[in-house]
Amino acid sequence: MPNIKSAEKRVRVTRKRTMRNTRIKSALRTIIRRFDESLTKANTEEAKLALQKALRALDKAVTKGVIHKNTAARKKSRLTKRFNRSAS
Repeated sequence: MPNIKSAEKRVRVTRKRTMRNTRIKSALRTIIRRFDESLTKANTEEAKLALQKALRALDKAVTKGVIHKNTAARKKSRLTKRFNRSAS
């Protein structure tokens, strides 16, 4: 336990930010999982919408500082590749 008032505040702030980041990452993983599920159904329109949602969610996670921009770019590239392979 911290003894200094500013250290107590840092603990509170860190806890709050960790919870926020966890929420955003969890939602991101859920959206990507839904995209995967739509790919297995072989419904191109549904998969296209799910891909758009996933790409948008990745961009939002970058702007909020939850994931690094290169990580998002890599994930977006891989998701788009998988979509293009399944669509053709």
